[in-house]
Amino acid sequence: MDKRARPPLHSASLHTRLSLMLTLVLALALLTGAALWLRETRSAIQEEVESAGRVAEQWLSVLIDETRRDGAEGQARLMSALAAIGRIRAHALEITATGGERLYASPASTYKAGRHAPEWFAEHLAPHLRIRHFDAGPVQISLLPDASRSVLDAWDRLASFAGWALAGLLLAGIGCHLGLRRALAPLRAVDAAFDRGARGHFDRRLPEVGAPELDRLARSYNRLADRLDHTLADNAALAADRHFARAVQDRLEAERCLIARELHDELSQGITAVRAIAGAIQQRSADQPGIHGNAQVILAMTGQMQDGVRTILERLRQPSPEAPKTVGAILDEACKQWSRLYPHIALDCRIAADEPVLANEQTHALQRLLQESLTNVARHAQANAVSVVLDWNAQAVTLSITDNGRGLCAIPADARPRYGLVGMQERVRALGGTLRLERPAAGGCRVEASLPLALPAVPASPSFSSFPVGAMR
Repeated sequence: MDKRARPPLHSASLHTRLSLMLTLVLALALLTGAALWLRETRSAIQEEVESAGRVAEQWLSVLIDETRRDGAEGQARLMSALAAIGRIRAHALEITATGGERLYASPASTYKAGRHAPEWFAEHLAPHLRIRHFDAGPVQISLLPDASRSVLDAWDRLASFAGWALAGLLLAGIGCHLGLRRALAPLRAVDAAFDRGARGHFDRRLPEVGAPELDRLARSYNRLADRLDHTLADNAALAADRHFARAVQDRLEAERCLIARELHDELSQGITAVRAIAGAIQQRSADQPGIHGNAQVILAMTGQMQDGVRTILERLRQPSPEAPKTVGAILDEACKQWSRLYPHIALDCRIAADEPVLANEQTHALQRLLQESLTNVARHAQANAVSVVLDWNAQAVTLSITDNGRGLCAIPADARPRYGLVGMQERVRALGGTLRLERPAAGGCRVEASLPLALPAVPASPSFSSFPVGAMR
C-alpha cells in the first residue's frame, strides 16, 4: 500500500501507538464500569420506589379504614390529610370522584425543581412500575410512582463521574505518554547504533538498562557489532595482504623480465658465437673427419642449448597461450633430433595412442628426463641400440629408456658426482613420481620414470634413497 494512502495511525511512532492503546483500554474500562453502574442504579431506583410504594400503600389502607368508620367527618379528614401530605416518597397522589372528576392532584416536587434528566436517559433508567388504586367510598385515590427525581440524581452523579473520568483519562494518557517515553528511551540508543552501523561504523556498544527484553537486544547487538568489527579488521588485513602479494608478484615479474633479458643478451649471444665458430670449423675441416665430426656435435649441442634457452625464455615471459604440443609429439621430436646427431645408434621410439593431457611441469620433466638419459647413452653406454617407450594408464604416465650398452658399473671414488642423475631424481620427486634404474636380463640399463596424472598438492621433498648415485655409469 502507498504510504500516502495509509491511515494516520500506521505512520505514528511506537510511542504514540502504545500511548493511544493504553488510553483506549482505560477508556473501555471506564465505559464498562459506567454501564455496570447504570444497571445497578436502575435496579436501586426500582427497589427504592417499590419500597416507598409499599409503605404508602399500607398508610393509605389504614387511613381509608378510619375514614369509612367515621363517615362524613372521616371523609373530610382524609381530604385534609392528603392535601397536607402532598406527595409520598417518590409517589404522587390523585383523588377523583365517582364520576371521574379530579378532586385533587399532588403538586410538583420541589426537589431540584425545574430540572429533568435527558429523555433518552430517563427512558433507559426509569423503571416500569404499576399504579395503585384505592377505593375510599365516594372518591378513588390513585398512587402514581414518580422516579424522575431519582433519575435526575443518577444523571447528576453520572455527569460528575464523566467529568472526573475525562480528567482522569487525560491524566492517564499524559502519564502513559511520559512513562512510555522513559521506558522506550533506550530504543533511541539502539536506533542510533544501527544507523551508525549502516554507515560502516561498529564502534558503539549498547548499555544494559535493567529491562530483560532490552538487555537481550543490547547483548545481541553488541555481539553482532563485535563480530562485524572483527570482520572489517580481517577484511582490512586481507586487503593489505593482497596488496603485498600483488607487490611481490609485480616484483617477481620484474625479476623474471630481467632474467629473461640477461639470458637473451648474454647466454644466447654466447651460444650464437660458439655456434658460428663451430660452423666455420665445420666448413674448413671437410678433409679432417675427426675435427669435422666434433664440429657437427658442437653445432648440434649448441642447437639444443638454444632450444633450451628459448624454452626458458618462453616460461619466463609467459607468452599468450597457443595450442600446446602433446608430450608424445615433444618426445618424438627430441628422439628424431638425437637420431640425426647419433646415426650410428639405432633408436626405437614407441608412443602409446590416445595420450592424456599433462600439466606443463610434467611434460617439461619428461622432456628433460629423455634428453638426460639419451645424453648418458651417447656419452657412457657404448650401446648401439636404445629403446624409448611412453605409456600410461588411468593413474600414471610412464617413460622408459632402455639401452644395450655396458650397463651399470661402479664409479671411482674420485669421480665427479653425477648431477644429471640428481636433477632427474629431483624433478620426478617434486611431481610426486618415482624414478628407477634397472639392469635388464639381456644387459644394458633401463631408466624408468612414473608420474601421477594428478599433480600433488604440495611438491614432494627431494630424496636420493631409491638408488646409489655412484652406481650410474
